[in-house]
Amino acid sequence: MYRIIILLIAVLPAVLYAQPDVTVKSLLAYPDENVTELPVITGGKLTIEFDIEAQYVPQLSVVFRFCDKNWNPTGNLFLANNGYNIYTDLDYSVLPVSVKEARYHFTASFPDKRGMISFPFSGKWKFFITGAYDTSRVYASGKFVVIKGELPMNVSLTKEKLEGGTYFPTELAYVFNITADFNLPEKFYPSFVDHMEIIENHKTDYPYIVDRISNTNQRQFYWNGDRKFTFTIRDIRPGNEYRQTDIRDYNKFTGETVKAQFDGLEYSRFFKEGSPDLNGGEILLNYKNDYATYKKVAFSIRPPNDIYNDVFLVGAFNNWEVTPEYKMVQAGGIYSITTILKRGIYDYQYVTGEISGNSVKDIDWYTLEGNDWATANYYYVFLYYNDQDLGGYDHIIGYAKIYSNKG
Repeated sequence: MYRIIILLIAVLPAVLYAQPDVTVKSLLAYPDENVTELPVITGGKLTIEFDIEAQYVPQLSVVFRFCDKNWNPTGNLFLANNGYNIYTDLDYSVLPVSVKEARYHFTASFPDKRGMISFPFSGKWKFFITGAYDTSRVYASGKFVVIKGELPMNVSLTKEKLEGGTYFPTELAYVFNITADFNLPEKFYPSFVDHMEIIENHKTDYPYIVDRISNTNQRQFYWNGDRKFTFTIRDIRPGNEYRQTDIRDYNKFTGETVKAQFDGLEYSRFFKEGSPDLNGGEILLNYKNDYATYKKVAFSIRPPNDIYNDVFLVGAFNNWEVTPEYKMVQAGGIYSITTILKRGIYDYQYVTGEISGNSVKDIDWYTLEGNDWATANYYYVFLYYNDQDLGGYDHIIGYAKIYSNKG
């Protein structure tokens, strides 16, 4: 026993010293076994998995924080869920020796069998992969939504062609209308119904929102003065099916650097209907597979000559966040960028925009990708309530998921 204790004391400082060199890769979060869907938890479990590049077995924790409607972790102590918000003693699998870019893999589902984690509040949550001894050191993070079903909503989707403006090409006038109506149960106060939010596929940073304080032609709110409510959003462009790269075939995609498309160069798809996709998701090669390695993947596109803003790559691999880091480099009319990806299938797009500080503004999702009613998307509809309990919080009391089926 004494020899074991001495060994632990000798090794621990080395492990702690190695922690800054930990890199989390290929982070996935999904509901139950639905690996390509937005992580909305409606009674099942949240699965989190990722690879780790580290010299030693990493000492990590997963910290769960309840958030406000803007994904900001709350400082409200009543919502801290202390005692059930930190998962420790992570179990790792060792990756095959053929995987040179990472050494360990973690997979777990929450709430967990050990009873360490619970999600008692309905709303937005974030998780943080942190150091076990210093939770302020964050290596990666992710988002998910917890729904405690309380209010049924009738949600419908219709097609409309926008009027009152000039749209060229005319396909840019094609939109979906999404309407949600409901009767508020007696336990809720009508004056605290706040807003409706719609997330398309995985675009959590670019939601459609309609609140009760403004009414426009595209954002409409109705309340009958009693308990009947209606929210409508009328300017949702369906876009096109996503582009997709599949680099799983180790006989086809060889070498240190591979092309996202085997043929190489890509072009605008405004007038070309895309193939069925993963609705913004990704499917990675199983971590136990000897060929589940990482590749430098080169993306290249030649846009039309009338593109004046910068071009950015966005997709499942960067959580559909349009950021300056993914700005493509232009040379001779061809825009290119190379990023490191694990073998798998990834949905992605090319968008235009303008860098402003640390973000990108005037994002155009359609100029290079097209817009058509035939596109099939998932739309996640959330109803927010300004709950006064527990010191006040953004409570999601209604939820629906609809699919804009092809045809």
